[in-house]
Amino acid sequence: MSEVLFSGACGSVTGSCTYLRWGKTSVLVDCGLYQGDDELEQRNWRKFAFRPHQLTAVILTHAHLDHTGLLPRLVAEGFKGPIYCSRASRGLVSLILQDAGHLQEEQARYARKKGYSRHRKPKPLFTSVDARRTLKLLEPRAFHHEHEVAPGVVFQYARSGHLLGAGSVEITAKNSSGRRRTWVFSGDVGRFDAPLLKDPQPSSKAPHTLVLESTYGDRDHRQTDPRREFRKTIRRVFKRGGSVVIPAFALGRTQEVLYHLAALVESGDLDPKDVFLDSPMAIKATDLYRQAKQEHDEDLAQAMEREMSGLGADQFNRCQSAEQSKALNRRRKPAVIVAASGMATGGRVVHHLKHLLPDPRNAVVFVGYQAGGTRGRALVNGAQTVAIHRQRVRVRAEIMSLHGLSAHGDGDELLRWAESLPGRPKRIFLNHGEDPARKALGAELEERGFPRPELPYTGHAVKF
Repeated sequence: MSEVLFSGACGSVTGSCTYLRWGKTSVLVDCGLYQGDDELEQRNWRKFAFRPHQLTAVILTHAHLDHTGLLPRLVAEGFKGPIYCSRASRGLVSLILQDAGHLQEEQARYARKKGYSRHRKPKPLFTSVDARRTLKLLEPRAFHHEHEVAPGVVFQYARSGHLLGAGSVEITAKNSSGRRRTWVFSGDVGRFDAPLLKDPQPSSKAPHTLVLESTYGDRDHRQTDPRREFRKTIRRVFKRGGSVVIPAFALGRTQEVLYHLAALVESGDLDPKDVFLDSPMAIKATDLYRQAKQEHDEDLAQAMEREMSGLGADQFNRCQSAEQSKALNRRRKPAVIVAASGMATGGRVVHHLKHLLPDPRNAVVFVGYQAGGTRGRALVNGAQTVAIHRQRVRVRAEIMSLHGLSAHGDGDELLRWAESLPGRPKRIFLNHGEDPARKALGAELEERGFPRPELPYTGHAVKF
């Protein structure tokens, strides 16, 4: 019997996880963490809908936590098989999972100390030991080459442009009737003509079934000039004596922000001494981006040829230690602070927000998607106060969103990618999107002659 079970990211943009089975061979495509409000994050503790120790393999589309963050728990509960990722993803996966393990332990300790957990003895979802055990199972694979998971089951990657090493996944195997079927999982589709990475590429085979993300399926990104917007914002905020805080995902978004800030330094519009990269993980990820020259697009390659770092790595201040981070909140001069996390749910940026939000001279610039239930979504929606470490913090700082930096393709770009496939799929499932986005993208696909897309729910099982 062959079946697929949708286990995450159904009606939400986090928790990506899809289970496929062909007889005794079973594979997960991604095993992601839910991020957002309490209800979403509680899902991370739910029992897996499959038996981890019986899984043959896991295939990762890319390194972000919402696609990899439950791997250590999967391993802690018995999974011992290979975890496939693209070669360029391996370093990022290592960074993010080690950081996640330490963060889980740190949050549990802090909750015990401050007494704000609902549990008397809060425990981490997984530990740094679980994360290290997970990393030993990583098996990198090249783009555009078939790799065998089990006899008769093969997969290959194509670049998706969303993040360094990100790829769509093409899986081919015989179904219950003995017919070979190809499933294509888009992963997160990136932007076309964006700086840093090569454009999204189609799979090599026409899929029988397409599982397509829909994060921005209901909108088009406004055509903006991020560099110009950063220049205007920094000048305005610095003039009034404030600082600019940029919550950014350590992987991907931070590097694009740095690319534009480095260009402002080159043009003489910004003093590099006023820019602080406050995230050890983002610092390491930036070095990985610089080293992965085979993944660079023309923009980044040309910047590096001009003897620039391309990402300001040799110019900007890097805050490695917690003390260096804390010192930023004692700084009297204006600064540009780039810190994780991108949705302001954790990490060092939370402490900066706690300190800087009450001052109207400051500005917070969001440069990516803010999921429902996150502190970032609340701020973007105009919240007058936010809760940080069980304290109500007044929001007097200027709150801005820059949409031109999104790493997710918009509705038109998702359609463009789907239409670039070598053949039309017989069946389409839309996941990794909130329901309004899924429905809007589904209507557009149907209007363009694709089969009516299905909107799976968590636990939705399909025989094939």
